Amino acid sequence: MSRLLGRLGGAAAAHPWRVIGAWIVALVALTGLSLTFGGTPQDDYDIPGTSSQAGTEFLREHLPAMSGTEARVVVHSDRPIDPAALDSLQDRLSRLDGDAAVTPPRMSADRDTALVGVQYDVPVTDFHGTEGVDALKTAVAPLEQAGFQVELGGQVPENVQAPSGTAEAVGILAALLILGFALRSVVAAGLPIGVAVAGLAAAGACITLLARVTDVSGIAPTIATMVGLGVGIDYALLLVARHVEGLRAGLSPIEAAAHANATAGASVVVAGLTVLVSLFGLRLSTLPMYSSFGYATFFAVIAVMAAALTLVPALCGLAGHRVLPGRQRRPAEIDGKPAPATPVHLQPALTARWAARVGRRPVLATVGALIVLAVLTAPMLGMRTWPQDAGSQPESNTTRQAYDLVAEEFGPGANGPLILAVDRTKVADLGAVTSSVREMPGVALVAQPIVEGDAAVIVVEPTTGPQDEATTELLQRVRAGVPDGVLVTGLVAVFADISDRLAERLWIVVVFVVAVSLVLLTVLFRAPVVAVKAALMNLLSVGAAYGVLTLIFQNDVTARLVGLPHAVAVSSWVPVLLFTVLFGLSMDYEVFLLSRVREDWLRTGDAHGSVIRGLSASGRVISSAAAIMVAVFTGFALDPDVTVKMIGLGMATAVLIDATVIRMVLVPATMLLLGRYNWWTPFTFTGTRAATGNATSTEQSCPPATVATAHPEARSA
Repeated sequence: MSRLLGRLGGAAAAHPWRVIGAWIVALVALTGLSLTFGGTPQDDYDIPGTSSQAGTEFLREHLPAMSGTEARVVVHSDRPIDPAALDSLQDRLSRLDGDAAVTPPRMSADRDTALVGVQYDVPVTDFHGTEGVDALKTAVAPLEQAGFQVELGGQVPENVQAPSGTAEAVGILAALLILGFALRSVVAAGLPIGVAVAGLAAAGACITLLARVTDVSGIAPTIATMVGLGVGIDYALLLVARHVEGLRAGLSPIEAAAHANATAGASVVVAGLTVLVSLFGLRLSTLPMYSSFGYATFFAVIAVMAAALTLVPALCGLAGHRVLPGRQRRPAEIDGKPAPATPVHLQPALTARWAARVGRRPVLATVGALIVLAVLTAPMLGMRTWPQDAGSQPESNTTRQAYDLVAEEFGPGANGPLILAVDRTKVADLGAVTSSVREMPGVALVAQPIVEGDAAVIVVEPTTGPQDEATTELLQRVRAGVPDGVLVTGLVAVFADISDRLAERLWIVVVFVVAVSLVLLTVLFRAPVVAVKAALMNLLSVGAAYGVLTLIFQNDVTARLVGLPHAVAVSSWVPVLLFTVLFGLSMDYEVFLLSRVREDWLRTGDAHGSVIRGLSASGRVISSAAAIMVAVFTGFALDPDVTVKMIGLGMATAVLIDATVIRMVLVPATMLLLGRYNWWTPFTFTGTRAATGNATSTEQSCPPATVATAHPEARSA
């Protein structure tokens, strides 16, 4: 693989305009195809095999008017509302596309608030973009013009995703500043940004085309952008940093590009493959939304990998020595021939001193790191998960204001009623069902049954809000107390089933991702001890991220610090998604570090010294790459959507912990303690340099010139 990547890097650096032109043509073609044939992202909330899904399917078959999505119009005034003012509103709402029924206005006790329900006969996923909300806004506009406060709630407005682009802009700006500091060259700093953006542009077009043939969640492109931007900049940074090392060592730009691709490029491939393998774990969740997260992020990672391995050497070849800081550049040529370069010392002093310090006290470093990780992970034991609803949104959102008005005027349970779908061929006495449910603790209201043919619907309002644990307990009581033929569905039931399903499948996903990653790393490094240790380290970083999320979001004080009105449960969507993505991303830094350690080990056979030198050589790049990824993910933590905020903050926390406590302390310390046993295999004990001579590394220990000359034009350079 290294030789092939070296040829690719040399060819791209020798013919940069061909590579750049090919990317421009590809991007134009993909953009044109996506604009012509692309689809619109939409969510699929079906959960096969659950009680709530069975209830929804029963209603779709027997009572279509009650099986679709819903919206709520909340009208509020500082004085009692004249019911006549609502007549025209009902008429306008009844003419909406997909509308099956408009419920009569429900007035509050003091008659200053009216709640009008709109029940559609189509699922929320049938509304593309903001068309459903736009229609509602048009219908309520006359009331707003008359001076009433009108807020929109329910699934239709809550399902609208409106990314602002602020997160991406913050991440890119922060990454540019970090790259400028790390590489000390404007040209070198701009390269990773441009490459990542090019890869994301291609991925975005592919995701749009994918949305034409299958359901892609509205939040999936955001997740894909978050991950793609972070890994894309990191992969490009690794290649640029290795290219700069080659130039400082006296190589020509083409030779340096070939050497960077053959060494760091191999690490990029391994790291990218690990991320892709981890994403396959999302399929095991059995939820269509998670599959779409995996598909979208898969395209993003593939695209930025391709951009890094082709555009980076092309742009580096085109830039020549301008990627070096100004004082380190040399004249392009002397008397028509390339000028010789003076090798520059490569190891940053600070990283070298840190590596030596860890090497002197590996036991102390190991114990200290484990204590820190245990403290950070401990809050995870109290984690509670629940899909987020309007009650967690910022107070400026119309959905949050509608939620608060309903809770204040009609009770918190009015925001999350239970829907009882009754098969009348199995249940003859609806009155008995209604009476038994009404007497259950935690029930505030049981509406009169709506009957149509052999089906009936009974609406039950709890005394507590949707996110309250007492509401989930009521759901369990209702399901246990109703006779066969009664299925409980509705938003609260769906959310509860989602939480239960994801909690059950999390461990299956964990086992799959860890097992496949172990096999991949064992094959690539031929060192099962290193592979097992890498998996354990990644599990520690993910556990610490879970603990920090629990600590922040399930506490009122810290939740307010990140922009939430109060403490909330961790979103049910987060743990599985966070694990699969983080496990792959954490393995990136493991591969970057181990590749340099193994390269030195293959060259010297010095088990102790190779760890020190490998950490010294890669520490600065890993720290810079981690800082970039933290900055990108922190930008997404500013997103107003609670789920995106949690994912962004969780990833930023995990990467920070991984690149500091784990990669800079725990990994080198444990490797120093294990010594030669790091590279033990069941077939041969690599205890000497000779024993490792035929081993394969993700970064082959070949002299730069040997790799560079893999491309014919590199020789003449």
